[in-house]
Amino acid sequence: MANEMVVVLSTFPSAEAAAEAAHTLLAERLCACVNVLPQMRSIYVWRGEVANNPEALCIIKTTRARYPALEARLAELHSYEVPEIVALPVAAVRDSYLAWVVEETAAEVEV
Repeated sequence: MANEMVVVLSTFPSAEAAAEAAHTLLAERLCACVNVLPQMRSIYVWRGEVANNPEALCIIKTTRARYPALEARLAELHSYEVPEIVALPVAAVRDSYLAWVVEETAAEVEV
């Protein structure tokens, strides 16, 4: 379990908000890497209305063992009432990349 990787998706209202959350998650060793895709459009139903908003997407790499703590912290950091936090299992990953993700999420240090 500790050596299984997951990819977590989470959207934010801006690239700045996404980057701020990414820095916190990295500093707390909850993930090894966050890609911020700064410009996308999300179209969804919210409280019976169709919303059509610009957002930024975070693609977060972590381990299954660190996911519960990452999920809880991401929810705390998020400005949305119902934040998107979706973990996807990784079917295959290069051994050296997985070893790096495991190492980077192993202990809390200052980044």
